[in-house]
Amino acid sequence: MNIPNNFHIIDHALIKHKLSILRDIKTGSKEFRELTTEITSLLAYQATKDLTLSTCEIETPITTTKGHKIELDNIVLIPILRAGLGMVEGMLGLIPNARVGYIGMERDHNTHQPLNYYFKIPKQADRKTFIVLDPMLATGGTMIDAIDRLKDLGAKDICSICIISSPEGMNEFCNHHQDVKIFTGALDEKLNKNKYIVPGLGDAGDRLYGTE
Repeated sequence: MNIPNNFHIIDHALIKHKLSILRDIKTGSKEFRELTTEITSLLAYQATKDLTLSTCEIETPITTTKGHKIELDNIVLIPILRAGLGMVEGMLGLIPNARVGYIGMERDHNTHQPLNYYFKIPKQADRKTFIVLDPMLATGGTMIDAIDRLKDLGAKDICSICIISSPEGMNEFCNHHQDVKIFTGALDEKLNKNKYIVPGLGDAGDRLYGTE
């Protein structure tokens, strides 16, 4: 399978281990939420490695030296409601000063297309770095639509993090947004006829919040 250049599968032993427990039908909501936070942190470590740095002078107990810093308050986390909320804690653990915007979407179970119901992000999108969060990249439609809206507001610096992805979603997303990097913990086998990822982990929102 050809993997597009902007699509990054994070090959990490801890992610594989934790993702196996996350998939298990016997894993309850409390553990599912904890694992989602932990896996998100591991994915974020890779997704944030190329954030823009500026230099500064710092004083150590021995001498002065050149240091580096990230403008953390210019980073905006964008969870796609509602399942994306489960990834916010894992991100804020690494970037506690990040801002948080929200995009509310749900999938029409007949057409499988995303329906928008809420959109709230900080102003001056062209000056921000956006990290869009959604546990599942299934058809890709929700993530594509979310990033379309950010770009319409002038956003230029965007990446996204998903816990698992489908080949169909990968291809659709990368065809639409070749300039946006996406980081995922696993590329699964396929989508089924109901557009759920196989083997997948079921409905992430239901499993996070016990609404199955």
